[in-house]
Amino acid sequence: MIVGVDIGTQSLKAVVVDQNIRLLGEAAYPYTPIFPQPGWAEQDPALWEKGLRIAVASALADAGITSTEVRALGIAGQLDGCLPVDPDGRAVSNCLIWMDRRADRELKAINGIDAKKLRRITGITMDAGHMAAKIRWFLNNLPGNRTDLCFHQPVSYMVSRLTGAHVFDHALASTSMLYSLEKGDYATGLLKAFGLDRRQLPVIRDAWDPAGEISAEGAALSGLPQGIPVAVGTGDDYATPLGAGLIEPGRMACVLGTAEVVGALDASPKIDHQGLVETHRYFGGSYFIENPGWLSGGALEWFVDTFRLNGVEELVGLAESAPAGCEGLLFLPALSGAMAPQWIESARGCFYGLTPAHGTAHMARAVLEGCAFAMRDVFERLRSMQVSVRSILLLGGGAKSRLWGQIRADISGVPVAVPTHLDTSPIGAAMLAAVAAKIQPDLETCSMLVEAAETGVAGKTVIKPDPARVELYDAAYSSYGRLFESLKPMFKV
Repeated sequence: MIVGVDIGTQSLKAVVVDQNIRLLGEAAYPYTPIFPQPGWAEQDPALWEKGLRIAVASALADAGITSTEVRALGIAGQLDGCLPVDPDGRAVSNCLIWMDRRADRELKAINGIDAKKLRRITGITMDAGHMAAKIRWFLNNLPGNRTDLCFHQPVSYMVSRLTGAHVFDHALASTSMLYSLEKGDYATGLLKAFGLDRRQLPVIRDAWDPAGEISAEGAALSGLPQGIPVAVGTGDDYATPLGAGLIEPGRMACVLGTAEVVGALDASPKIDHQGLVETHRYFGGSYFIENPGWLSGGALEWFVDTFRLNGVEELVGLAESAPAGCEGLLFLPALSGAMAPQWIESARGCFYGLTPAHGTAHMARAVLEGCAFAMRDVFERLRSMQVSVRSILLLGGGAKSRLWGQIRADISGVPVAVPTHLDTSPIGAAMLAAVAAKIQPDLETCSMLVEAAETGVAGKTVIKPDPARVELYDAAYSSYGRLFESLKPMFKV
């Protein structure tokens, strides 16, 4: 048996799968971030450690097996976190998670590199949310001259606590602002620009490599047997599509969580010089070209709270009663800044086109459509970069809504596939563990097994676009684009 773990923002999830990557049991341990002040967001790594043992034990119980039957462990989790550890591997601070923006000043103080040059080297946007800027914040603000520290992301931290190895994979490294896509290693010039030494960072290895074996301390932490292999692991943006079987180009993954992550695979490291999508290393020699997401599921939760609805189900029910296109009503999904069609942190969300004929149902549907219009922004950019997108793979909690899937098929004009199991990041982690422990020969085999398991259960739901609504939404999408352009002067106020 194999255990896969996902370290999320709201919970730690664990799954148990067999050697054929069939899901046998799952569980989660909830927790919440800490927001010390506006723009700051942290998490206590002790919560992950506590949650690991509890979630793993619960998943094993759900599967009806004991820990002695587990042969490997894989870990995935949130990107762009940063936490310092001492020479003994102990965290000396909370983790600055992906939402944390405090390192803006440190980023602006970096000399010798500009955003265009950094994008050419790394494929990503020069942004304070990425790891390198947060490392500089720690070095500028922790007491003393802490040259003995090593810096981790959440996944690599947990792997180090379990095995003693300081490693992370190429995909996580490619989010750091320190990684050269061309060289497949840290870029010496970027390390110098940020004032860092590679000894302060995890060693880069393949995600499916064994990082090491669970130590005595790791066994006490996880409840799993000492000596079983632990994979290097990866970030949830990559483990999620992997766990749904995405290993070859042709499908665009759209993960509907609190944020909406949209991306597709390509064989070459294509770089978007307009900056809507970022390019990251993936598995099998390919690259995941993605937008890291805007508040999508979070926008639905905001609407539910604001209009005092009885959950997202009521929102969807209201939206079903409104016509496609909402009779001209538009929603701009920029509640925490815009990530599409452009990255503008100061942008804000809005409804536009309200008349006395519009009601709550129109507004509910407009939120669903507005998030899907942002998805189309990414879809169009990928296609303009000659990235193959023949269909959409819809994942995450938001994929439970058949209506939202239909809206996305109609707005994109391509079929939308919804797998039986939607929360696939821990399954992706388990796939990495299966290869690390030599239970399976490679990720391609694991992907075929995932696809076969889907067919064996019930098969994916495939939602086809409706030609009449495709035409209607083409016009509405044009209006959405004009609205964004018209509001841009307001964003700069």
